[in-house]
Amino acid sequence: MASRDKWGSRLGFILAAAGSAVGLGNIWRFPYITGKNGGALFVLIYIGCVIVLGLPVLLAELALGRATYKNPVGAFQAVRPGSKWRYTGYLGVVTAVMILSFYSVIAGWTVGYIFKTLTGQFRGLGKSGVTAVFSSFIGSPLLQVLLLALFIFLTVYIVSKGVAAGLEKFAKVLMPALFMLLLLLMAHSLSLPGAEKGLAFYLKPDFSEINGRVFLEAMGQAFFSLSLGMGTMLTYGSYLAKKERLVSSAVWVAVLDTSIAILAGFIIFPALFSQSMAPDQGPGLVFAILPVIFAHIPGGMLFGTLFFLLLAVAALTSTISLLEVPVAFLIDEKQWPRRRAAWLVGGAALAFGIPSALSGGGVKFFSRLPLLGMDFLSLWDKVWGNISLSIGALLISLFVAHVWKTANALEEITAAGARFRLARLWAVAIQYVCPLLILAVLVSQFL
Repeated sequence: MASRDKWGSRLGFILAAAGSAVGLGNIWRFPYITGKNGGALFVLIYIGCVIVLGLPVLLAELALGRATYKNPVGAFQAVRPGSKWRYTGYLGVVTAVMILSFYSVIAGWTVGYIFKTLTGQFRGLGKSGVTAVFSSFIGSPLLQVLLLALFIFLTVYIVSKGVAAGLEKFAKVLMPALFMLLLLLMAHSLSLPGAEKGLAFYLKPDFSEINGRVFLEAMGQAFFSLSLGMGTMLTYGSYLAKKERLVSSAVWVAVLDTSIAILAGFIIFPALFSQSMAPDQGPGLVFAILPVIFAHIPGGMLFGTLFFLLLAVAALTSTISLLEVPVAFLIDEKQWPRRRAAWLVGGAALAFGIPSALSGGGVKFFSRLPLLGMDFLSLWDKVWGNISLSIGALLISLFVAHVWKTANALEEITAAGARFRLARLWAVAIQYVCPLLILAVLVSQFL
């Protein structure tokens, strides 16, 4: 650990790890999934899934990372040298690069929409007009590649600075800024006429709507929102000193991540209901529906600009953590300098991201892949953002519980005299409950 990068402070780690978890999944995906699954009922089940599924796996990744002071590949090698478990680490490294490649495309959209909203391009437009603007925007190949390259460049610049001077320094600026923007936008949204109808939908659960699909959606959202399954939290844990309390750190990360998702709902649902719009608008909610609202509410141009700035900041905190996983692998296993590793992986992510950038209509082949009937970006999201993450998290849970053993994991969690009153419950969760729930999420991807 003496020669390895480390966090400068516990606060820096918590903000950086929370920033890794916070992203488009909280502010883009969470509201439309919530709207599709009954509002308040989904929120309650989601919070339960964060506690039962998310926290145990998060703690397992942090413990394995700190125990080995290694990247995902090195961590599995350290516990079981020469075994095939190292391929779980390789899966995490590859998954991080691939998610970074298509995630940065959507992140680029947020940058484009900052300027579209600021310059009033949505003023006076209805739903069909906003949809036409979005179609034209994503159908411009050169613009999409430029925005992708811009976001990759920002990410590489921050990661190349190191853990304390890069990840931690920028997290201490970006995360407070994110919270300030959230609170400002929430205050404005709650002041809109008719906002109380949105609050009723968001805060009053209808238990008659409960079904298996809602549970599966909630488990999937809790799981993906916390950046689990590709070794991000394992890598972040490897930069932690023994004196840091893993349990309280994990709880803080989960609380901050969940709070930001819930705050996003307080922005979007009052705004939707103020314009008498249905909450179940699907994935197009942010880019095809919200600009319609911004065009018709007081201060909509400023409100919309700040909202897409919020999305861009959230996306950047996630892309930083995605890049750190393969960079840590190259530093630990190949002894590469950090700057070279960051730029090389960033270049690879840019190359892999170009097909996703072209999938919006600019190049027909990538817009609807032969035989698959979907665009390239959707395919990459399905393969790497859903299936690969589920497989990775399932293998990590099984490894910690049955190969490394819960006794060794608990010894790491309680290092330096730390207390863990729920140790037995955590052991049962990571041994049996989490693998079964993750398996259910994984199987649902094929149904």
